[in-house]
Amino acid sequence: MVVKTLMQQIKQYKKDSFLTMFFVVVEVILEILIPLLMARIIDLGIEARDINAVYKYGFIMFIIAIGTLSTGFLAGKYAAKASSGFAANLRDGMYTNIQSFSFSNIDKYSTAGLVTRLTTDVTNVQIAYQMIIRMCIRAPMNLVCALTMAFMINHELSLIFVGAMGFLIVVLGFIMVTATRYFNQVFPKYDDLNESVQENVVAIRVVKSYVREGYESEKFEGMNENLRENSEKAFRTSVWNMPLFQYVMYLTIVSILFFGGQMILAGTMKVGELTGFLSYVMQILNALMMISNVFLMLTRSIASCERIIEVLDEVPDIHDPQNTSEIVENGTIDFHHVYFKYKSTAKEYVLTDIDLHIPAGSTIGILGGTGSAKTSLVQLIPRLYDVSEGEVLVDGRNVKNYSVEHLRDSVGMVLQKNTLFSGTIKENLLWGNKNASDEDIEWACH
Repeated sequence: MVVKTLMQQIKQYKKDSFLTMFFVVVEVILEILIPLLMARIIDLGIEARDINAVYKYGFIMFIIAIGTLSTGFLAGKYAAKASSGFAANLRDGMYTNIQSFSFSNIDKYSTAGLVTRLTTDVTNVQIAYQMIIRMCIRAPMNLVCALTMAFMINHELSLIFVGAMGFLIVVLGFIMVTATRYFNQVFPKYDDLNESVQENVVAIRVVKSYVREGYESEKFEGMNENLRENSEKAFRTSVWNMPLFQYVMYLTIVSILFFGGQMILAGTMKVGELTGFLSYVMQILNALMMISNVFLMLTRSIASCERIIEVLDEVPDIHDPQNTSEIVENGTIDFHHVYFKYKSTAKEYVLTDIDLHIPAGSTIGILGGTGSAKTSLVQLIPRLYDVSEGEVLVDGRNVKNYSVEHLRDSVGMVLQKNTLFSGTIKENLLWGNKNASDEDIEWACH
C-alpha cells in the first residue's frame, strides 16, 4: 500500500525512470565483457606474442569502454531527472492535500512536522528513489552476471567469495536492523527542533520583552543535543558497513591471489584467467557494497516514507455536499443543541448544548474569559470545524448543505492576529477580492 501510494506520484517521470533502468542494464552488460577481453589480450595476445590479437581485442575493449561511459552518463542524467521530478510531485501532492485540510486535520500535525515532511523527508525519499532505479538494478544484475562468469573461469576459486558473501549478508542484516531502530527515533527529534525554532522566530518580541533569551537558548541546546546523540547512534552504526566490506574484500583478494598463484604454478590456470577472475571478484564485491549502501539508505527513507504517506493519505474531515445549489441570502444564524470537541476521543466538550439565534443584520457581542471557546463558537459558522452533535443553520439551512467555498465567501472574518504573506502589499490585499482594480485597492487602503 505504501509503495503503491508513492508510485502514484511518479506520474510524468515514468519514462525517465524506465530509461534509467534500460541504460543501467546496457552499462552492466558492457562492463561484464571487459574482464573477458582483458583475459583474451593477456592469454591470446601478450603470452602468445601476437600483436594483432592485442590490437584486435584492445580496439573492441576501447569501443565497449566508450559505450559504458555513454550509457553511464545517460543513466545518471535520467535518474537525476526522474528522482528530482518524483520529489517535486511528492511535495506538490502533500502541499495540495494540506490545502484541503480542515482545522481538525491540521491539529493532528505540528507546523514543524509538516515542514520537515515537505523538506527533509522528501529529500531522503528522492535520494532513495535515485538509488533504487540505478543501484537496485545495477548491483543485483552485476552480481549475478559477474558471479556466473567467475564460476565459468574457475569454480574452485569462486568458493572463496561465496563464503565471504555469506559473512557480509549476516553483517549487513545486523547493521540494518540496528540502524533502522535509531533512524526511527531521529525524525521526530527534527520536528521538535524545527518547532522550537519556529516558536522563537514567530514570538521573538515576546521572548525579548520577557528577557527569556537565556531560557530559550538552553531549551534549544537541549533539543539540539538530543538530536545529535540520536543521529550519532544511527550513523555510528551504519558506518561500520564500509570498513567491514573493505576488510572482507581485500582479504578475499589476497586469498584468491594466493590460491590462484598456486594454480598458475601447477599449470591448472592461466595468468589471463586469474586477471579476469580478479576483475569479476571486484565487480561482485562492489555490487555487494552497492546493495548494502542501498539498504542503509532505505532504512533512513522508510521512516520518511511513512511520514509522507500519512499526509498524502489524510482524508479531509470536511467535504462538499454533492450537486448543491444552496446560496446564503440573508445571513440568519441558528445554533441548535450544538456540542463540540476538537477530538472525538476527548472526554469533555468545549461547547455544550448551545442554543442560539442571531437575526440577520443584528450586532452581538460574545463575552467570556480566555479559553472559554468564543473563537471555537464562531469557527463553526464557516465550517472551519464541524459540530460534534447538533447543527448550525444559516438561513434555516444546515451549513453542511452549502458548498464550503460559497459558505466561506459569504462569511467575513477579521482575525485577531494579522498575517502578511510573502509578496507585495497589493498581492496581499487581493486576498479580499482577486478581481479588484487599482482604484478598489486605493479605496480599501484609505
